[in-house]
Amino acid sequence: MKIENKLKELGYELPPYRASSAGNFVSAVRTENLVYTAGHGPGLPDGGFLHLGKLGSDLTIEQGYDCARQTMLNLLATLKNELGDLDKIKRVVKLLCMVNCAPDFVDPPKVANGGSDLLVELYGEAGRHARSAVGMGSLPFGMPIEIEMIVEIED
Repeated sequence: MKIENKLKELGYELPPYRASSAGNFVSAVRTENLVYTAGHGPGLPDGGFLHLGKLGSDLTIEQGYDCARQTMLNLLATLKNELGDLDKIKRVVKLLCMVNCAPDFVDPPKVANGGSDLLVELYGEAGRHARSAVGMGSLPFGMPIEIEMIVEIED
């Protein structure tokens, strides 16, 4: 429970796990020592989203950063559901961060840092990962960000 305690020390609370009802897929797939997650957004525990809209027209970089952090908390809730304990994560391997943005918005990496920074705060060097942060014309439900994650787990 070291990672969950660290989350609390940082002032965050792990939201309850919520399986997606948006389609015919699962939230996470485990194969050998890797776990791949489905795309997650900045959903709130009581429903709805932290923010909706496009970066560069409706939302600021700071609001997008906060959404990426909330999305990462949701991803961690899914991983806890899959693994039973976030301490089983040996290394964060890769993030794909999709940012819903206006055509001239050039800062998806600054938005994605909201998720990446939290992982490094929690896991240190094991939280540093490869990442793609790309702009999209739209995302499901008008979400400002969607993130997929790959983690290596202890055997």
